[in-house]
Amino acid sequence: MKSNIGTVDKIIRYVIGIILLCLLFFLKGNARYWGLLGLIPILTAAFGYCPLYKIFGISTVKKDNKSEK
Repeated sequence: MKSNIGTVDKIIRYVIGIILLCLLFFLKGNARYWGLLGLIPILTAAFGYCPLYKIFGISTVKKDNKSEK
């Protein structure tokens, strides 16, 4: 698995994941389990790999300018 998530993208995914996980504490009843969806962006950020990015051919990793010379 080659990394396809850049630094800024990782930070955004961590923040969104934490916000979604907070729903576990603020929502009532079965609706609170929607907060578990926060695990998806957190795990993709932790591994640095997004399967959807791979399908669509997207990569937010900065390219090294030295390798282009």
